Amino acid sequence: MTKLTPMIQQYLSFKERYPDCILFFRMGDFYEMFFEDAEKASRALGITLTARDKGMPESVPLAGVPYHSADVYLARLVEAGYKVAVCEQVEDPRKAKGIVKRAVTRVITPGTAVSPERLPAKSSRYVVSVASDGEESGLAFLDFSTGEFKATTLRRAEELADELFRLEPAEILVPKSLLDIPGVGEAVREVSLSTEPPVFMDHPEEEAYDPDKARRTLLEHFRADTLEGFGVEGFPQAVRAAGALLYYLRETQEPEDVPPFAVGGDEPITIPNPLSHVTGLSYYSSSDYMVLDESTKRNLELTRTLRDSKPAGSLFWFLDRTVTSMGGRVLRQWLHSPLMDVDRINARLDAVEWMAQDHAYRLDLRSLFQRLSDLERISARIATGSAHARDLRAARETLELIPAIKALAGKAESSKIQEVLEGLDPLEEVVGLLSMALVDEPPSSLRDGGLIRPGYSAEIDELTSVQRDAKSVIAGLEAAERQRSGIPKLKVKYNKVFGYYIEISKAQAASAPSDYIRKQTLVNAERFITPELKELEAKVLGAEDRLIELHYELFVELREKVASRAVQLQENARRLGELDAIAGLAEMAAAKRLTRPEVDESGEIDIKGGWHPVIPELVKTERFVPNDVLLDGQEYQILIITGPNMAGKSTILRQTGLITIMAQMGSFVPAREARIGVVDRIFTRVGASDVLVRGMSTFMVEMTEAANILHNATDKSLVLLDEIGRGTSTFDGLSIAWAVAEFLHDAPGRRAKTMFATHYHELVDLAETRDRVKNYHVLVKEWEGEVIFLRRMVPGSTSRSYGIQVARLAGLPAEVIERAKEILENLESVEHDPAGKPAISKKAGEPRKKDGPVQLSFFPPSEPPADPVAEKVAGQIRDMDLDALTPLEALTLLHEMKAELKK
Repeated sequence: MTKLTPMIQQYLSFKERYPDCILFFRMGDFYEMFFEDAEKASRALGITLTARDKGMPESVPLAGVPYHSADVYLARLVEAGYKVAVCEQVEDPRKAKGIVKRAVTRVITPGTAVSPERLPAKSSRYVVSVASDGEESGLAFLDFSTGEFKATTLRRAEELADELFRLEPAEILVPKSLLDIPGVGEAVREVSLSTEPPVFMDHPEEEAYDPDKARRTLLEHFRADTLEGFGVEGFPQAVRAAGALLYYLRETQEPEDVPPFAVGGDEPITIPNPLSHVTGLSYYSSSDYMVLDESTKRNLELTRTLRDSKPAGSLFWFLDRTVTSMGGRVLRQWLHSPLMDVDRINARLDAVEWMAQDHAYRLDLRSLFQRLSDLERISARIATGSAHARDLRAARETLELIPAIKALAGKAESSKIQEVLEGLDPLEEVVGLLSMALVDEPPSSLRDGGLIRPGYSAEIDELTSVQRDAKSVIAGLEAAERQRSGIPKLKVKYNKVFGYYIEISKAQAASAPSDYIRKQTLVNAERFITPELKELEAKVLGAEDRLIELHYELFVELREKVASRAVQLQENARRLGELDAIAGLAEMAAAKRLTRPEVDESGEIDIKGGWHPVIPELVKTERFVPNDVLLDGQEYQILIITGPNMAGKSTILRQTGLITIMAQMGSFVPAREARIGVVDRIFTRVGASDVLVRGMSTFMVEMTEAANILHNATDKSLVLLDEIGRGTSTFDGLSIAWAVAEFLHDAPGRRAKTMFATHYHELVDLAETRDRVKNYHVLVKEWEGEVIFLRRMVPGSTSRSYGIQVARLAGLPAEVIERAKEILENLESVEHDPAGKPAISKKAGEPRKKDGPVQLSFFPPSEPPADPVAEKVAGQIRDMDLDALTPLEALTLLHEMKAELKK
């Protein structure tokens, strides 16, 4: 260290305290990185790696980025999986004695971004903290960009995984010891590894999760004596999770012990508290919302499509008619958390219905919303001291619209809308202050001046006058010197090196007055200064510097005054977002002629003329055929749906799930009529794929999801099964599918409403032995060898899959199609030919082999077989009571006979 420069020594001292971070070290107009950090940043950002060797025993790797565009580079580093510690200069370099004082003012992680460049406009970005004692888990989440802070308690590891998947966190915090807790650790790892790249996971020190420490952290932050007012009293694991989350944010976001420092004036500037926008904590119960696990969210394509994992084509893409980012985030939360309370659902539906019916009112209201800024995130930036002048202007313009919104929305005959309006506060004093102090068009930079409106500060007005008059004063001085010296081409000029100076041509330099002081000699001119000129320079340049400093100081003071109303700003933002979400759903209901669903506690799902909300928007070449669905848990508990591929079975399953979700989130639905008895959870088993990162095959994924359904489905659940059992052999798959259907029917007290699409036509026989099973099929029509899909689901079953016809439609070569037809005929006639050759291999016109072993037949035309094993099997068949056998028992006996014949 003694051989290193003081600056590098200072850098290394910070790096020692933040070893797991890339250190952004502020040096003038750049953030510099050294050593390994420079090499990492160079690779991740694609920037030039250079070297610094001045005063060093050997060269040091160096990389840097401009401070004014640092947010872009920070975002890319965080997306690449790095934490970044930002080390700022915390004293005026011009007044520093020795090396400039610096301090780490924040640590940037995936969940702690507040800059608009790093945040998706209509998605929340959560930091989630988890605590557990093995019996019970606590979960807390916080959106650092808005201050939303909530906590809950979960009993089972599966519930923890479901809640984590619902929140889609950007960052997960757990103590390292939690990963060793059976079930809980696996649940956290599963969520972390569910995306590419994996969700960022960090491990606060174990002390942060100490119950007393966590409690003190919360009480200190909220300056409270008890947690009862926040609803978390009596939930120790929730308190641990929430306290540890705040502790982590304090450690990463609050600056080190930095004394107030002056930027240029006499008044010190302090770094604001970056957690001041976290003004409340609320407890919630996961039982308040329908459970949508990751499989269901993925299979129903709620926010991303299965095909390319993009928003276009998802349910959120279809529903989102919001005009503000605040409204978009509210709508997304409603979609991920459909309500369970019938009164709350219907209050939301009342509001949507009222807005949908009054087109003129809705149009006027939405035109006002289009002028709103993202007040929720702006208020967070104001509270944390990171807001720019344009943020304050946007906040003022948004607040100015609240009276008009209240006046317009006050006409609504909806208790929900009135409830939202009651809490809107125009904050006239804030609007007045900003109107009086801030210019209408502030610059993007806070360090260039021009922020404060004329008339707000007498000192700024005086300095502005001096600066404005400087040109005329300089022009007057130039004219006076020309007259005094008798040199008509004398000029007064300025540059950043010398300041103001007098320039005279070489030919006339000898005529310069005696009080001129020579400053510089050029090829064709001489430059001079005078005491009078330097006095004027000091006044003009001093005014400019002081003016810039004063604009910044007054702006910071103004921002702090607005930050004192952060709670009201956040509440306004939340209510405006909710109103926009309601208006967006109303716009969608009117535009797409959706229907208000009847939501109750009946336990029935009765949909008449329902359609998939998204497919008609994407597929314009074919008219969408609506279908009816009835599930009541009684007579119609399980629907077995057969039909060929591409007929529309999966679409009917998905649209039933989507209509249910839309109804319980408070949206109108795509149906002629719909009655939805509240559903507590939607399970889906649709398609399958390998999950390589978890070492699970297609079949294992399928069986894991099926097990989850059978263990957790209740009589209030909706189960959507599509082709279960395809990942293994036909007999095994059929046996599993049959057993699963039986279990869903027979499980006592758990009559989950189930739709079961299958190609196992044998399953239709379940309706003969189980009274709550009903068979349906999707109609197709054969016409001159062609298959026409009618898309209509009707009662009854079908025994054909039309797979070869579908394969032809998919474009398989004609010879493959013809060969497939031959094989199908062989399979449908006999399994083996008399020579023992598999019939599947037989080709048209191929002669049969005469040699080789002969396969014995069960029922030869003459005498019974002499083979004792075959005789035994034949006897078993003769003794069977076929009418008393279930299909599953018959399959089991067939397996046993086959084993006997192989002996």
